[in-house]
Amino acid sequence: MTKPLNIVKGILIVALSIMPVVLPAAGFAQDNNESVKQDAKDAGHSTKKAAKKTGHDVKKGTKKVVNKGAQKTGEASDKVQNKTQ
Repeated sequence: MTKPLNIVKGILIVALSIMPVVLPAAGFAQDNNESVKQDAKDAGHSTKKAAKKTGHDVKKGTKKVVNKGAQKTGEASDKVQNKTQ
């Protein structure tokens, strides 16, 4: 009769000794879901910011190239006009 009682006590002691380890881990897993969600949001915001910056830089670069091309076209037409006169 004492052997089953000792087995039950042993199982109870093991279960109670594991509880302080398991319960905080379960709570951490819930917090971790929130941090994962926030990490995903932060990544999305960073991607948006990078895309906007790239778009602005492309626009600026394109404008610069077009204006320089127009300037060089004007210079070339002036040279041709001077040669024909």
